[in-house]
Amino acid sequence: MLITIQKASVLDAEKLTEIMKETFDEEARRWLKNQGILDYNIQPPGYSSVEMTKYMIEELAYYKIIYNKDIVGGIIVTITGKSFGRIDRIFVDPKHQGKKIGSRAIELIEEEFPTVKTWELETSSRQVNNHHFYEKMGYRTTFITEDEYCYIKRKESSLGIESLVENKDISNVQYENCNMEKTECYQVNLEGSSFGNSNIMNTHFNNCNLSHSKFQNINFKHSLYADLNLSHSKVRLVTLGGVRFIDTNLGDDEEPISFERCDLQGTKISNSNLRNLQIKDSDLTGMTIDNISVEKLLEVYYQEFKK
Repeated sequence: MLITIQKASVLDAEKLTEIMKETFDEEARRWLKNQGILDYNIQPPGYSSVEMTKYMIEELAYYKIIYNKDIVGGIIVTITGKSFGRIDRIFVDPKHQGKKIGSRAIELIEEEFPTVKTWELETSSRQVNNHHFYEKMGYRTTFITEDEYCYIKRKESSLGIESLVENKDISNVQYENCNMEKTECYQVNLEGSSFGNSNIMNTHFNNCNLSHSKFQNINFKHSLYADLNLSHSKVRLVTLGGVRFIDTNLGDDEEPISFERCDLQGTKISNSNLRNLQIKDSDLTGMTIDNISVEKLLEVYYQEFKK
């Protein structure tokens, strides 16, 4: 029996999506029993989408699990800095479960990132077998709710960290003209903090609560915004040249997006759900729907309407 992990490529997207869907749908049948319960830890958002798989392959550390030369699952992790890792998803084809493939994949991912000293993950409170599995792998619960179990595993890093500041209250401290390049923060409370006139290029925010935050006069060129919840947010006085919206939806509440006083010249919308979309008092010059001129459509419509 040979179990290995290899970095996935977009060529693996369809196969991995197929296995992921089969795995999580089987988990839903087992633990949700067709009760109409929505549990994102059992059926994560986009788990059946090839495009979501491609995004995760391109932007996250996505590894395919190989069992005797066949792809039988995947493990997706987010690495923050050098010391902190998060297992976003792990799945093994139901036909190959019970062969210690999942446990070996976790061991291999830890070997792949030897400097990571803290690993975290979440699982559904309903998946009791997962609780035993992760505890056997050295994980300990940090937070439990009716729907979710949060786990953490701390291990020795291969690199000594002389600058580690841990379990200290440093609130209300002011930092001015300080070099904090490559600083790493984990489980840090920064509520109410302010960052001004600072260089935070290439900063990585992962699994953070930024609700009610303000971003003003910020240079976000070439930034990535993915897998975000922007419900009830406002975007004002923003330059959107070259911005692309891909695989985006309106969330569970399906509250519509509003564009007001916006210059959208040359905008392209394809493969999208535009039911009940309204366009009023707008310049439609050159606008097409399925390569048909909207101006000509309206011209024909008004001609028929006047008869």
